[in-house]
Amino acid sequence: MRQNPERRAALLDAAIEVLAREGSRGLTLRAVDTEAGVPAGTASNYFANRAQLLVQILHRSRERLVPDPSDLAGPLDTKVLLGQLLERMRRERSVHIAMLELRLEGIRRPELQAELTAFQGAELETNVAWHLEAGLPGDRQGVVLLYLAMLGLIVDDLTVPALLAPHSVEGLIETMVERLLPERPAH
Repeated sequence: MRQNPERRAALLDAAIEVLAREGSRGLTLRAVDTEAGVPAGTASNYFANRAQLLVQILHRSRERLVPDPSDLAGPLDTKVLLGQLLERMRRERSVHIAMLELRLEGIRRPELQAELTAFQGAELETNVAWHLEAGLPGDRQGVVLLYLAMLGLIVDDLTVPALLAPHSVEGLIETMVERLLPERPAH
C-alpha cells in the first residue's frame, strides 16, 4: 500500500464526495479515482478493498470535522459551541452526509457496524468528558441527550432544511441547552 499522506487524504476527500453524492452503492475505487482526477487504479494502491476505504472515510471525516482550536479558547459557552458545530456541519455538508451513509451501510455490514460503534462511542465519550472537564453546565446524561438532540437537528438541517425554516435554529439550540443542561448548583 502506498503511503503518500497528501495523496491518501485527497483520495479520501474524493471518496467522501462520492459517498455523499452517490450513496454507498456508487462508492467504488474507480469512482474515487475519477472524482480525485487521478489515473485509474490509484485508489486501489492506497486501499486494499472497499471495506478498508469505508473505515478510512470514517477517520478522515473526523479529521475534517475537528473544531478549530481557537473556537475552544477563552470563556466557553455551550450555545456558542453548538452554533459553531452547526456551522461546521453546514460548511462540511458532504462529510456529514457521508457519515450518515456510513451509518446506513453499517446496517448491512456487521464489520463496519462494529467499527462505527467503537469509533462513535469513543467520540461520544471524549466529547462528554471534555464538556464536563471544561466545567460547562449539565451532567453526563444531559450531555448525551444534547448530543442526540443536536444530531437530529443537524440531520434535519442538512437533509430537509425546510422542516426547520419556521423555527429559529438558534432558538432551538438555546432551548435545548437550557432544558438539557441546567446550571450546576454552586457549592
